Amino acid sequence: MEKRTISTDDGRGHLELHTIRPAAHAAARGEGSGVVIVHGTLITDALYRSFARKLGRLLHQPVHCYNRRGRAGSSPQPANYSAATEVADLATVLRQTGASDVVAHSYGGFVALQAARSVPLRRMVTYDAAVSLSGNLNRRWRPELERSVAAGQLDEAWAHLVQGLETAGPVSRLPLGALRMLSILSARTNLGAEMRELLPTAVAEMRAVLAADAETTDFSAITTPTLMLSGGWSPAYFAETGRQLADAVPALSFAVVPGQLHEGPIRPGSRLALRVARFLLGGTGAAFPAADGGEATDR
Repeated sequence: MEKRTISTDDGRGHLELHTIRPAAHAAARGEGSGVVIVHGTLITDALYRSFARKLGRLLHQPVHCYNRRGRAGSSPQPANYSAATEVADLATVLRQTGASDVVAHSYGGFVALQAARSVPLRRMVTYDAAVSLSGNLNRRWRPELERSVAAGQLDEAWAHLVQGLETAGPVSRLPLGALRMLSILSARTNLGAEMRELLPTAVAEMRAVLAADAETTDFSAITTPTLMLSGGWSPAYFAETGRQLADAVPALSFAVVPGQLHEGPIRPGSRLALRVARFLLGGTGAAFPAADGGEATDR
């Protein structure tokens, strides 16, 4: 794995970039356009490296993961942070790597869809893209989240975030007191401690999503062939958004991947990587045989 730092276009920041190349292409640095992975909220690109390796082997192309601002070796989020910040940064990564395909998860999916409205891409796959349509995510914003972060009450903040977004599966439905206790316990792990540290970035990112609230027609400029995926066990609002956008924008298609949770791209298994690779290689993204004998559904 190669690691480097690239400067952002605004001249005030930098991004930490990791490139994973298939063994057969290790010496052929110019081969293959490559893929950029855009990660979600409260995590870093490190959790996507196993997925990136699988994808690289399937595509025989380099896969580039970068840390968005506010985490790891990248610059902090600027005071004027917005969706435009992320779009510009993704455009920078694409230009610096020569990649033309994007795979994006959760908040990363929001960034990728915003970028596709103005940045040339060859193909794109999103998984549980966190897009707000006609105010559908307003009720998931908890003002208590921002107040708790400002007061340094990170366990309280984590509980409100999880309960509001429902991205932790059945755990999301636990009472706030139980979620606070889970936060205290998880903070003893490296990942849990890291997520707590990233809570301030989650506030800014949630605000960016709500500020970019749109109608389906606002995405009509997207011409990049795009497959929007949602996990069969993900919160239903992700699938609802995917279906609405796919129905309204000809370049977009939608499918459910059975048996996958919201954190699908960072969990073990190859089903999702196979599904993504098939589409990026020119497949339609329609029903793909599942490992358990089931089948994913298109549209």
